Amino acid sequence: MKLVIQIPCYNEEHSLPITLAALPRLMTGFEVVEWLVVDDGSTDRTVEVARDRGVDHIVRLTHHQGLARAFMAGIVSSLKCGADVVVNTDADNQYCADDIEKLVAPIIKNQADIVIGARSVSEIEHFSWCKKILQKIGSWIVRLVSKTDVVDAPSGFRAFSRSSALRINVFNGHTYTLETIIQAGRYGMRVLSVPVRTNCYLRPSRLMKNSFSYVVISALTILRIFIAYYPLKFFSILGLANLITGFAVGFRFIVLRINGHGQGHIQSLIMCAIFIVVAFIFFTIAILADMMAINRQLLEKIEMRIQNRDEEHNGWSGQIDG
Repeated sequence: MKLVIQIPCYNEEHSLPITLAALPRLMTGFEVVEWLVVDDGSTDRTVEVARDRGVDHIVRLTHHQGLARAFMAGIVSSLKCGADVVVNTDADNQYCADDIEKLVAPIIKNQADIVIGARSVSEIEHFSWCKKILQKIGSWIVRLVSKTDVVDAPSGFRAFSRSSALRINVFNGHTYTLETIIQAGRYGMRVLSVPVRTNCYLRPSRLMKNSFSYVVISALTILRIFIAYYPLKFFSILGLANLITGFAVGFRFIVLRINGHGQGHIQSLIMCAIFIVVAFIFFTIAILADMMAINRQLLEKIEMRIQNRDEEHNGWSGQIDG
């Protein structure tokens, strides 16, 4: 069994040494523990620091592409390196490396496909009260949409079995945390949360400038993911809302017409027709989008079968860089 610990990095020359110093080289249940750093187009000495600290694999992106793409580059590269389990952690040493054993234990015991480290958000001192509330609300929404029991949805401290890592396809360019959970719930993966500790605060978050941007970006991310994975439900709801509104307006016109007042309310009839037409447009989009979603799922299954077949024939191998 091989464990690969991946760390997406963007200009982390100061915090990366602290993070690497805490990472384990031995872990119960694994013969090999390797480190992989994804350099997301850093302009400082991140790569040199990684090499000097003995990182096994370094994946270099040609330019800064964002956390989500760096995360996926790490997942793909970890699988090429032959990882049976992939652990993702942040380069700012936010998470306690000693808790990696907690993350991988349910996967080793075949109790989970994905394990997410749940921070005690209410006890994190550098989080504002507003951010703490928003984190809890966001996690509740993700639980509702994904039908999982994830406690801390924005947590980047998580472990993936090889089979679950093969099925991950993140299209969001901003963050991977919410999408991977919703995707896991959609595909029936076993997602488990375990409590983890956090370390001292080293630097402010680079993903969220303030609470308002956090709300807007998270809301748009959840909405986009919901449309992508539940298009039939999303567009059907919009269609049904327009249809009900159209019938209500039309019923109003009929009542007025029966009472002899319909002549001055012809606009109600026009609005009724508009709402009903829009409703059928949404229903048509719902069907087309659902067909596209089914096609995407079939393509993902085909891709996974091809990857499994290649592994059976060729085995696992790969040194990325360094």
